[in-house]
Amino acid sequence: MPQAKIPATVVTGFLGAGKTTLIRHLLGQANGRRIALIINEFGDLGVDGEILKGCGDATCRDEDVVELSNGCICCTVAEDFIPTMKKLIERADPPDHIVIETSGLALPQPLVRAFNWPDIRTRVTVDGVVTVVDGAAVSEGRFAHDEAAVDRQRAADEGLDHETPLSELFEDQLACADMIVVNKTDLIGAEAAEALMARLGAEARAGVRTIASRMGVAPVDVLLGLNIGAEDDLEGRDAHHHHHHDDEDDDHDHHHHHHHDHDEFESFVVTLPEITDPKTMEARALAAIAAHDILRLKGFAAVAGKPMRLAVQAVGPRIESYFDRPFRADEARETRLVVIGEAGLDRAAIEAALRA
Repeated sequence: MPQAKIPATVVTGFLGAGKTTLIRHLLGQANGRRIALIINEFGDLGVDGEILKGCGDATCRDEDVVELSNGCICCTVAEDFIPTMKKLIERADPPDHIVIETSGLALPQPLVRAFNWPDIRTRVTVDGVVTVVDGAAVSEGRFAHDEAAVDRQRAADEGLDHETPLSELFEDQLACADMIVVNKTDLIGAEAAEALMARLGAEARAGVRTIASRMGVAPVDVLLGLNIGAEDDLEGRDAHHHHHHDDEDDDHDHHHHHHHDHDEFESFVVTLPEITDPKTMEARALAAIAAHDILRLKGFAAVAGKPMRLAVQAVGPRIESYFDRPFRADEARETRLVVIGEAGLDRAAIEAALRA
């Protein structure tokens, strides 16, 4: 049986958008999942690496945090990024998931393309690209809270080989995204946040979801496990068709507030009896997702006459299913689907739609 590929999530966004804060919260919700971090640090400051190493969590061991401080990741794919990835995936205890935090000067698409290198292609896949946006800055017509700091970062990075204007960098980060996190929405108010999310969503590729966040808080089940396989889905991810590589690290957004209540999101389980036709269930699920703006739907179904359980995973308008293992003797032959979305889901209507 072929070895399952290790999923990797690319987190991109400008300096100060909240990438490191978002990743800290992800680590806090790892639930036993071993997450390794590749951090494309700026210069030799080591700021983000030290913040993340200090998270004090068993799933965030020092050996699971790797810093690349030789300049923009996109310019050092062969000599820096690929060897680092090989070391992680060839360990005796490889991680369950890899999170790569890029710099704000990164062009994400070349990094995604690097996952097609023969040395790593069969072992790791891009689960998804998460672009973090400074909602407060963008709503005021800026790309970052301190654009001068971004320009200073650019000037100090001797290894940077793309002089891309900030506006184009921003468009490239949005174009490559599978999930856009509009952070700092608490600073601009609900109406402005909704308008900004609608605008960014309209500019993104079809099927890309946009969610709001305060202080980098978003549920791990919304951000990880997208199963996109972005390295095989490069079409339209490069707004300006640059052919450079990627990156470096940058998030110095030090809001270390630990709000773990996630009150902007909710999830619930819908339990159904055995199903007779998986395609009919998938069609119902997609209709419910579209009608109720569901972010994620995942779970397992029992199919009449089949000894194996059917794993179901939906992100936006994409749904996939496969038989993963036989039902155990002590398991009920039923269908259990977890529905995840922003607060205010119409649970009764969603249950009725799935049950129809």
